[in-house]
Amino acid sequence: MSNVRDLNENLFDDAITDAPHPVLVDFSATWCGPCKQLAPTIEAVARDYDGRLDVYKVDIDESPELAARYGVRGIPTCVFFHSGKEVDRFTGGRDLRAVKEQVDRVLASARA
Repeated sequence: MSNVRDLNENLFDDAITDAPHPVLVDFSATWCGPCKQLAPTIEAVARDYDGRLDVYKVDIDESPELAARYGVRGIPTCVFFHSGKEVDRFTGGRDLRAVKEQVDRVLASARA
């Protein structure tokens, strides 16, 4: 079972605002090669940070309004939120170490 949950326009605002800890949203598409390459990394982050970071995936073809709202111009784009506000992001592929370093920074700033 995946630790990365699907998110759409109907649930998005509640998911990022009501989360008890930071949230990572992976904006991607099923046809996107780099998105498919990043998916195992995002899954590993979701598993390794379970209980400290909520991880979601938004399909930009199914939720184009969300992609536009957050200025997603290339995919994959991963956006970090805390208390409903964007706090960090990256676009394109990253290895697990780089993503975990970014997650650790986001979690540290959320505790500060």
